[in-house]
Amino acid sequence: MAKITIYNLEGKKVEDLELNDSVFALPISDDILHQVYVAQASNQRQVLAHTKNRGERAGSGIKPWRQKGTGRARVGSVRSPIWRKGGVTFGPTKDRNFKKKINRKVNTQAIKLALSGKLRDQEIFVIDKMEIPERKTKTAVLAMKNMKIKGNTLVVFSQAEKANAVATQNIPKVTNIPVSQLNVLDILNNKNLLLSKDSIKYLEEKYGK
Repeated sequence: MAKITIYNLEGKKVEDLELNDSVFALPISDDILHQVYVAQASNQRQVLAHTKNRGERAGSGIKPWRQKGTGRARVGSVRSPIWRKGGVTFGPTKDRNFKKKINRKVNTQAIKLALSGKLRDQEIFVIDKMEIPERKTKTAVLAMKNMKIKGNTLVVFSQAEKANAVATQNIPKVTNIPVSQLNVLDILNNKNLLLSKDSIKYLEEKYGK
C-alpha cells in the first residue's frame, strides 16, 4: 500500500499513514482527467459578449422611403445590419450555452486519478489535525513554511475543521475548499494539496472500494 508522512503544525513527522490504493495509487489516465477538467472549466464559463440583432436595436419600424421611384436602393428598416447603428448579423449572443454534462462515475474516477497523480509527484502534504490556534493567518503561514510547501496550494478542510478555513483565506497563492467539494479543476489548478487525516479518511470512505 502507498504510504505518506503525517506532520504536525511545527513541521515535525508524527507518523506514516497507509493509504487506500484504490484512491491514491491508480495508474495514469490523462484522457479521463482532460475530459472532466474541460467539462468543469466550461461549466464555470460565463457568457459576457453579446451583440444586438436588428430586433434589439433602437429605431423606428417605419420604412425609410417608398419601395420604388426614388432612385435609391430599396430598404425596409433603419435597423438593417447594413446600415450604420443597425443590428449585427452573426455576432456573439448571450444565448450560447457552454455547459457540459459529466458522468458521475467518470467524475469520481477523475478525482481518484488526480489524487493519485499528486501523490506520485509528492505534492500531497498531510497534517495530523487542521486545527489552527486562534485561527490566525500567521500560524497557518508558519505551519506551511515548516512543512516546506511552496507554490499554489489547495488547503482541504473536513466538516469538523471548516471553522479554521478563515486562517488561510488571506494567504497569497493559497485557496481552501471543503473536502466534500473537492474536484478535479481545483486539484489540477494548484501545485500542492494540503489535507488533514480526517480529510484523507473522508476521501477513502467516499471513493474507496
